[in-house]
Amino acid sequence: MPSTRRARPTPGRERRRWWRAFGLGLLSGVLVAASCSLLLWKVAGPKGLEPGDLVVLTGRDDSEGQQRQALLKLWNAANPHNQARMISLNEAADAQYAEMINRGERENDQDIDVFNLDVTWTAAFAEKNLLRPIDERRLADPPDEAFLEKPLRTCRYQGRLWALPFNTDAGLLYYRRDLGLKPPFDWPKIEAESTRLLDGRASGLKAGFTSQLAGYEGLTVNALEALWAHGGELRVDDRGRVSVDPKRLADALRSLTPSATGASVVSSGALNQNEDQSREAFAVGEVAFMRNWPVAYRKLTGADASAPASPAASRVGVTALPGPSVLGGQNLAVARQSRQPRAAQALIEYLTGEESQRTLFEKGGFAATRAVVYSDAIIKENYPYLPLLRDAVDRARLRPVSPHYVNFSLVLRGYVMTVLKREGTLPDDLARRLTDALRGATPASPAPD
Repeated sequence: MPSTRRARPTPGRERRRWWRAFGLGLLSGVLVAASCSLLLWKVAGPKGLEPGDLVVLTGRDDSEGQQRQALLKLWNAANPHNQARMISLNEAADAQYAEMINRGERENDQDIDVFNLDVTWTAAFAEKNLLRPIDERRLADPPDEAFLEKPLRTCRYQGRLWALPFNTDAGLLYYRRDLGLKPPFDWPKIEAESTRLLDGRASGLKAGFTSQLAGYEGLTVNALEALWAHGGELRVDDRGRVSVDPKRLADALRSLTPSATGASVVSSGALNQNEDQSREAFAVGEVAFMRNWPVAYRKLTGADASAPASPAASRVGVTALPGPSVLGGQNLAVARQSRQPRAAQALIEYLTGEESQRTLFEKGGFAATRAVVYSDAIIKENYPYLPLLRDAVDRARLRPVSPHYVNFSLVLRGYVMTVLKREGTLPDDLARRLTDALRGATPASPAPD
């Protein structure tokens, strides 16, 4: 019977085995180090940047897992002479705008290097001389080839490029699949299905539809989308003159008006809701339909660890709105007072770069601004709603481009609110009043007609 005892390795064989293991470990370490070095090399800014810390003034980071902060940490690891940090303003959009303008106009305030601007603010900041134009000669990729066409348009004003698109946005329609709802949906179908469900006393439903109808920019967005969905238009010519049919707009707003009595297609709570509040109402089953931005999808389906899991997570459907969406999003611009403008632009280019855009979509839930993300086969497999999102962005429409857009929006939504609350009607000369607002005239408080 042969012996089962192992032969003792010779000293020479033992040394060779040790060296082989050492070599494999060393090679593995070299490959890991090389991989990290390559990653940091991609993040590092170009040579010739001015040393000094960089500050980004921004609104609240709504990305899953604070992905914007995660990107800054990676930048900081590769750029020790240009450490970057964010100052977040938690106020609503209107308050953010006022605070950013105020910080930008302080002559001795050199603490801000980069503004994270709403897409409608580019013209105002450029007109007030608060920005440095983007130096296109220093960009690694031609912007017209790298970015989606409409988000990039919001970065230009009077023929100059003032920013790069950080994230884009287009509204989507969320619906309850478990209630037998099947897209596509136009407004008559939304109303008919809501009425059917409410008449049938579907469990937990308080209304058919909700959206962002509180008195802020969300109301302007919803009013424009309702107008477009009902075949209306709001146009602005080269002289800043607004044309809109008040009767067509009033008809469109009826679809957003809660019922005065009984069960309502539109939730009365929507008049006090923003994005988070409307999402919560949908998540707990109070409504069957909701208009919201793409980032809501991750939160509703439980992909966002920072949000409570939705009881309706497995029942959430998402599809196109009844008409075109307003184009949303944010742009990154170099502040005029920055002492490190080249470094600030390098940071912007990194944050809007291909890898950052992939991260912001895959891990943060933001709609990417670079076309390459939407053509990635792996991303499309993991996120089946990606083609829907790309189509929504491509079909989306821009709000009027003007240094006085915020003034215009304030006036428009003031009149819209009087209609939704049944406190008045739209004035016959609405187009003239909106024209005055878009040209900077002080808005008058809407009064019931």
